[in-house]
Amino acid sequence: MAFPTKKEFIIVACGTLLFFILTGLFIGIRVDHVALIGLFLALFFASGPTRKLAIALIPFMVFGISYDWMRVFPNYEVNPIDVKGLYETEKALFGIPVNGQILTPNEYFALHNWKVMDFLSGIFYLCWVPVPMLFGVWLYIKGERELYLRLALVFLFVNFIGFAGYYIHPAAPPWYVMMHGFEPILNTPGETAGLARFDAVTGLNIFGSIYSRNANVFAAVPSLHSAYMIMPVYYAVVRKSNPLLVILLSVILVGIWFTAVYTAHHYVIDVLLGILCALLGLFIFEKGLLRIPGFRRFFDTYYRYIR
Repeated sequence: MAFPTKKEFIIVACGTLLFFILTGLFIGIRVDHVALIGLFLALFFASGPTRKLAIALIPFMVFGISYDWMRVFPNYEVNPIDVKGLYETEKALFGIPVNGQILTPNEYFALHNWKVMDFLSGIFYLCWVPVPMLFGVWLYIKGERELYLRLALVFLFVNFIGFAGYYIHPAAPPWYVMMHGFEPILNTPGETAGLARFDAVTGLNIFGSIYSRNANVFAAVPSLHSAYMIMPVYYAVVRKSNPLLVILLSVILVGIWFTAVYTAHHYVIDVLLGILCALLGLFIFEKGLLRIPGFRRFFDTYYRYIR
């Protein structure tokens, strides 16, 4: 087994210590924090090959930590929360006439839903982060590590664009309006909304557990749920993958878009802005960042370390 160098050991030890100190001070250490760092350390110290994998997974770890750390400085302390304006715009653009009233698509599906779709929607929504990560790890294991690194870094970059959107325009999701009206209530806990129907159908508490840890409910615009699957679809096409794989990834992609609206977690507007966020991130990364000499040197150095 190839042991890490002294420099690598010091960097990892200091990084781990700093993470636990800052997290403990500002957020509070949870079991998932310990599990995340424990997995990284296990991979890092197990062997040379697993060390490379641990380092390759850092962009996904940074994503998770960054999202969690938005608790420290909530977006609604930066700009006013949009509750009514977004709702009325959605109704004006995508409203559905029902018995003389105009309903948003979310309101329509709250009245018209089906158990089969409730089940499928839960399956689709569970894919939002795991499938891009698994697709990336699959690329990594197959030795396509340059393509893996492009996927992992653009995934992180798209998240940063989306997080900036959260702070520029804090916005309430559709379920918030359904439950609380148009008055912003700070520190509102997360809500499963229509995904509760999946938990009811399966008898599980999957989404109840997930959304109880939501970092901020006023982060609906853009819908990053709708952005993530665009990356694996794009890179699957780039590498000319088996058409069946591209079709499967595309079905999951469209399924997540539909589920976001069907379960009242996002407006159609949020979904469209999420798609735009992903496309913008891909374009800037592939056509801009990779052509900047300083970033290209960083990318090439990172690639040499994990290949």
